Amino acid sequence: MQTGKLKMKWSLPHSYTLIFLIIIAIAGLTWVVPSGEFDRQEVIVDGSVKTAIIPGTYHSVPKVSEQGDLRQGLSQIASAPMEGIINAADVVAFVLIVGGAFGIILQTGAIDRALMALAGRLKHKGILLIPIAMVIFSLGGSTFGMSEEIIPLYAIFIPLMFALGFDSITAILILFLGTQIGYVGSTVNPFSVLIAQGVAGVQGNPQLWLRFIEWIVFTAISIGFTMWYAQRVKKNPEKSAVFQNDILNRQRFIKESSGVEVNFTNRDKLIIGGFIVTLGIIVWGILAKGWYMTEIGALFFALGIFSGIVTKMNQKEIAENFVKGCGEFIYAAVIIGLARGILVVAENGMIIDTILNALATLLEGLPNYLFTTIMLIVHNIITFLVPSSSGEAALTMPVLAPLGDLVGVNREAVVTAYQFGNGLTNLISPTGGVLLAGLAIARINFGQWLKVILKLFPILWVVAAIFAAISAAVGM
Repeated sequence: MQTGKLKMKWSLPHSYTLIFLIIIAIAGLTWVVPSGEFDRQEVIVDGSVKTAIIPGTYHSVPKVSEQGDLRQGLSQIASAPMEGIINAADVVAFVLIVGGAFGIILQTGAIDRALMALAGRLKHKGILLIPIAMVIFSLGGSTFGMSEEIIPLYAIFIPLMFALGFDSITAILILFLGTQIGYVGSTVNPFSVLIAQGVAGVQGNPQLWLRFIEWIVFTAISIGFTMWYAQRVKKNPEKSAVFQNDILNRQRFIKESSGVEVNFTNRDKLIIGGFIVTLGIIVWGILAKGWYMTEIGALFFALGIFSGIVTKMNQKEIAENFVKGCGEFIYAAVIIGLARGILVVAENGMIIDTILNALATLLEGLPNYLFTTIMLIVHNIITFLVPSSSGEAALTMPVLAPLGDLVGVNREAVVTAYQFGNGLTNLISPTGGVLLAGLAIARINFGQWLKVILKLFPILWVVAAIFAAISAAVGM
C-alpha cells in the first residue's frame, strides 16, 4: 500500500479564467441581492454633462416583471464576454491599433538599438531612471488624469528594464503604479478630484495644499518601493516574481545582444525622433485639445506607417507587421473586454445601486475618523464594480456627500476618501483595463502581480486612512 503523502498542486487560474469566474460569481449575486436603483439626473460639472443619482430616491425593482428577468443566468453569463468587448470597443480598438503600429516600429529594430544605446550610457546609473520616470507619470495622473495613455509605453519600458538589469514587473511598477499613485494623490485631476468635488458641491479645491502633501508622500513611498524591488531583482534575478516568464520575455523583446556593438543609424534616429515628436504632440493634444484614445491611436498609426516607409518596407511588409503587432496585443485587448463583462452582468442585474445604498446606510452615525476609514473601505469595494474614477464619483458622491453632512464630516474628506479608495483598489483589481493590458503585454499573470503589489498596498492603505482622517479634522 502506498503511504506517500498526497500533495495538492494549486496555482492561480489563467487571467481569462479568473475573470470568467468573477462573472459567474456576480451573476450569482443577482439572484440573492435585491435589485434596485436611484433616480438619476444630468448635472454639469466643469462644462461636461454627467449623470448623477438623486439622494433619497433609492427604490427596489422586481427581479421578474413584464420588462424582463433581472436574474443573470447561463445565457447572460455566456454572452457577458461579448457584451463586455462591445462596451469596451473603444479601448479594445485603441490597444489593437497601437499594437499594430508597434508591430511595424519594433520590426525596424530602431527601438531595440536605441534602448541598448541608452542602457549603455546609463550603465550603473539606470536606477535613477525610476524616480525620474515615476515623478513624471505620477504628476500626469495627479493633474490631467494620465492613464490609458501609458499602454503604448509598456512595449518600450519592458525591454528597457531588461537592458538595465531589472525585470518586467519593474516596468509595470514604473508605468502603472506611477500613474495610479498620481490618482491616489490626485490634486487637480479632472477625472477624479474635480468631478467628485463638482458632484459633491465642493467649490474651489479648498484642501489643495493637503492634496499636494498627500501626492508627495504617496509618490515617495511608491518610488522607494519600486527602487527597492528593482535593486533586489538586479542583485539576484531569481528573486523576481516573474523570473521564469522573463526568460522568454527577454527573447521576445530584446533582439540585440548586449555583447554586440550597437550601430544606431540615421534611420533609427529618424524613427526615434518621430516617436518623441509624437509623444510631445500627444501631451499637447491632451492638455490643450482634450484628445483621448481616437486621436492618440491615429498618431501612433501614422507613426507606424512613417517608420515602415523610413526603413523602406513595402506595403505588404507594413501590413504584415501591423497584423503581427495586433497579434502581440490581442491578449491585452481581449482581457479588457472580458473584464468589462463583469460590469455588464452587475448592471443588467441592477445590484450596484442596492450595494451602494446598503453601504451608505451603514456609515450613518459614526465618529469622524471611523466614518472616513469605513468610507475608504466602501470605496475599495465599490471600485471593484466601478473601476472608472469619474463613473464612481458620479455614482457615489450624491449619496455619500450628504452623509458626511449628517455626521459632521466636511465634504472634502468625503472626496478624499473616494479618491484614495478608487486609486488604491485599482492597484489590485482584476477589472482594471490599463493594469490588465500591461500584465498581458508582459505575459504576467494576475497572481504574480499581486505577489509584488500586496507588499506595498497595506502601507499605502494605512497612510491613506490617516490622511483621510486628517482631511476630516482640518475642515474646509
